[in-house]
Amino acid sequence: MYDDFINGRLGKDEWTHEAHLITCWMALQTRSIDEAIAHLRDSIKAHNCGVGTANTEYSGYHETLTVYYVNAVAAADAPSPEALFDNPTCDRQAPLAHWDKETLFTPAARLAYQEPTLAPL
Repeated sequence: MYDDFINGRLGKDEWTHEAHLITCWMALQTRSIDEAIAHLRDSIKAHNCGVGTANTEYSGYHETLTVYYVNAVAAADAPSPEALFDNPTCDRQAPLAHWDKETLFTPAARLAYQEPTLAPL
């Protein structure tokens, strides 16, 4: 899956929450957190362009969510990417424990990292 993602062969319908977690886990195997974020920022934007998803202030890449999940995956220290699927901090709704919806789902949060509004990471 990761190779397909990196090489532009992963379909739009295959870019699921679980695929995001696998991609974060794989990126962290050879990179620091900051390096993984930079790598994923570029790779996700490229993937989105390849499957016809525009990266705008209203769609596509989301910086705050990417930063959250890279940090959550790193902190989970899972032995495999599949071990992340049941980890509460990697759940699809987990960021809402740290950000209110009014902040998290804004163009500002999509375009640049926003500090948590409810609880620190």
